[in-house]
Amino acid sequence: MAKKAVAGFALLAVAGLALSGCSAGGADDASNTIDGEVKGDITVVTWRTDLVEDGTFDEYEKEFQKLHPDVNIEFEGITDYEGEMKTRLSSTNYGDVIGIPTMQPSQFEQFLEPLGETADFEDTYRFLTTHTYEGTQYGLAIGGNAQGVLYNKRVFEEAGVTELPTSEAEWLAALQKVKDNTDAIPLYTNYKDGWPLSQSFSNLGSITNNPDAGIDMAEDPAPWTEGSDIYAIDSLLYESVAAGLTEEDPLTTNWEQSKVDIATGKIGAMTLGSWAISQMQAAAEDNGASADDIGYMAFPSNLDGTQYSLIGGDYNLGVSKHSTSKAAAWAWIQWLIEDSGFTETQGMISTVTEKPLPDNLSGFTENGVELFEVNPAPAGKESLLSDVSNDSQIDLWGQLYRQKMVDIARGAAEGDKDSYFAELNERWGASVEKLAG
Repeated sequence: MAKKAVAGFALLAVAGLALSGCSAGGADDASNTIDGEVKGDITVVTWRTDLVEDGTFDEYEKEFQKLHPDVNIEFEGITDYEGEMKTRLSSTNYGDVIGIPTMQPSQFEQFLEPLGETADFEDTYRFLTTHTYEGTQYGLAIGGNAQGVLYNKRVFEEAGVTELPTSEAEWLAALQKVKDNTDAIPLYTNYKDGWPLSQSFSNLGSITNNPDAGIDMAEDPAPWTEGSDIYAIDSLLYESVAAGLTEEDPLTTNWEQSKVDIATGKIGAMTLGSWAISQMQAAAEDNGASADDIGYMAFPSNLDGTQYSLIGGDYNLGVSKHSTSKAAAWAWIQWLIEDSGFTETQGMISTVTEKPLPDNLSGFTENGVELFEVNPAPAGKESLLSDVSNDSQIDLWGQLYRQKMVDIARGAAEGDKDSYFAELNERWGASVEKLAG
């Protein structure tokens, strides 16, 4: 299953591919609102192909229908979710409930039904900042994740790592012990699948405990400078590769196999959001290993001795503007988030503010890791970071510039860290001057 925290801001494709499952009746019918009668057929389009295939969502539907018997649900899972959904959005028939693919906030009203004023959600839900625009809420996170590094506890113990690293130097020393004392690959990049490389960007702000790190980067002419979040994030990857502490041939990595390999101790660590914990624990149980071997640490950095982890929403669920069963679609979103038990079984942070953190983040509590959320961007600057990213052609939410960084670090492309970071700063700075100056 291809999972993500955030993805690239690509332009929507021209060609469209129709989806089935919308019920009879016009999308513009005056009675077809999210506050209308909960009935009809809806299609839920999801990136969670595993939960479609194993029948989990079908069981959820049965529970939901006890409350809303006049709603029938079809679930459609898509592996290349971001790519395919951006194509389908060029049509008017892309399902009723969708995980909102990456788009500019100004585009929300073009594709999504408004859910209400953001202020009315603030006392009930977490993770509202990414899918609000001009005071209107267009999506609610299915759940939330903390950011950091997934690791195999048994591998680290066998390597002789007695304390989790809290700096880049300690991180490289820990990975070297894994390389020297075990047969495991210390850090697995998942270079070939690509999207896992973007996961580290979700730590932006964690290094400097800065909830405004996104907008600060959007206005910084040289963010790849030592002392910044993005410098620390990309330096960690670069130095790990340059030291020979990653897989031997990144061109042959395999995401699905990597889940099994970290679960069974063939991989030491992967930089992923906490959403991955439950998947790796399941892989351990399916392959004769212990789910307790899967651990989660904060990004290896600290500020005056304290570590921080950014928590944020996973995919936001939204109602299609073109749905013909908007009330049913909205009822499903609310039930899944509030009453289904989804986040508890997936080990995610509940979007519902009053619910506690999942057990799999207990290590954060034990190590004194402090959690925080990002602040919303100032009015008028909601899309500035993505605008600068697009203009500079540095895909912050993608993998291309990071794949090049890995290639340089492993000697497969010309340059070094200093020259590449200088190039990134030059391109980024020119776009900041144009768009934010």
